[in-house]
Amino acid sequence: MSAGQGRIAAAFARAKAEKRAALVVYLTASDPDAETSKRLMLAAAEAGADIIEIGVPWSDPSADGKVIQAAIHRALLAGGGLRHTLPICRAVRDAHPDLGIVLFGYANPIVISGPQTFTRKAAAAGADAVLCVDYPPDEDPELTSALAAGGLDYVPLIAPTSTPARIDAAIAAAGGFIYYVSMTGITGTALADLDAPRTQVAAIRERSGGKIPIAVGFGIRTPGAARAIASFADGVVVGSAAVELVHTAVTAGRDPVPELAAFVRSLRDAISRP
Repeated sequence: MSAGQGRIAAAFARAKAEKRAALVVYLTASDPDAETSKRLMLAAAEAGADIIEIGVPWSDPSADGKVIQAAIHRALLAGGGLRHTLPICRAVRDAHPDLGIVLFGYANPIVISGPQTFTRKAAAAGADAVLCVDYPPDEDPELTSALAAGGLDYVPLIAPTSTPARIDAAIAAAGGFIYYVSMTGITGTALADLDAPRTQVAAIRERSGGKIPIAVGFGIRTPGAARAIASFADGVVVGSAAVELVHTAVTAGRDPVPELAAFVRSLRDAISRP
């Protein structure tokens, strides 16, 4: 098992041993700028995030709602992109050797670099896994093969509309964890119904034989919502709410770092309660 695969697995194993779900926090690299985004990721890790998803800015996001789209736009205006994301990843890794780190993004930067080159650079930057929204493993195994050869995990998305064949393909390709999208639509939409994701997570767990953790994201905006998801998922992903909090603080002229740290602590506390 590679070091990267070991860190993701260890994060979920620690959470399970503590009888809680793992906390996964998404932040966009270079939003509002490279240095601040690095400080935010470090603060999130120190406040209790088990895994950080580092969003790689790309000009045409397809799954993200207006909050993360705006963050990506700000990051691009600040000079962000894959080339600038990797040093941020490296800095976070150097500060937190055991933290799970996922590079979260879209296919185009990977295609431009080439999957093998991208994998080599991601591994050198200290990433453990890659989640690529628009790179289905059942349609093109080139990325998953490159990641496996480079010792990195591939984190697939499974949606409420995923067919049994697509679910099985995602399970077969998955490393680290499966990201279950709790609703149809985009990030940032409030999650109204827990029955459907609860049922789907149970079904995916049965199909996978319980061999890989399942984290649930999309629509989780409050500690209460995180706690509800943690009652049936192995991990809870919070993205838009964290990104929006950062932007609100920056717009008001405040340092977003302590506010994000307090929010992450509140999420961790919520999912840690017996």
